Amino acid sequence: MSITLILILITSGISYYALQNPLTMDKLIMNPYKVTKRNEYYRFITSGFIHADFGHLIFNMLTLWFVGEGIERLFAMLFGSNGAAYYLFLYIVGIIVSDIPTFLKHRTNSNYNSLGASGGVSAVLFAAILYAPLMDIYLYFFIKLKAFIFGALFLAYSVYEGRRGRSYVNHSAHIYGAIFGLVFMAIVYPAAVPDFFAQILSWRLF
Repeated sequence: MSITLILILITSGISYYALQNPLTMDKLIMNPYKVTKRNEYYRFITSGFIHADFGHLIFNMLTLWFVGEGIERLFAMLFGSNGAAYYLFLYIVGIIVSDIPTFLKHRTNSNYNSLGASGGVSAVLFAAILYAPLMDIYLYFFIKLKAFIFGALFLAYSVYEGRRGRSYVNHSAHIYGAIFGLVFMAIVYPAAVPDFFAQILSWRLF
């Protein structure tokens, strides 16, 4: 069983349980104020394994499924038996790093909460986009877009929704997770950077 599938199963199970149990949701969610006052730093990780609703969960897990196994195989090819560790580092640290700006901004606001695997999923997604910007991504299963175009639209949507700020979904985590994924891939596989631009420049719409 792939690490990607294991992550999806664990996240789906914990998310489902938390959606049925508000006390568990409250214990796991990212609340910067509680992290500050109670030193509950575990929330940086646990908040990445719960979701606001089933739509939020399905979108994140489908995205991870579509690109995660490809990056998992790439890391296994590049780093051999250490590939799994690289992949888990990308995903878990992506969740943590993407929450740091939120934590710093809202650490005195006791009413602020956020949740979701968006940071880790975005890290994996944008690592994949840097490596293969011309791969096809299907939005809602039938709108085919090149990965780099999807990535640009995804970030624009995240900026827009983040400014609206109308849900517990941490849209800013998409942005910081994406940045972390790009930087991580550029560090562990530097050839991905010139290859990215070479692929983009070779692309023709028609």
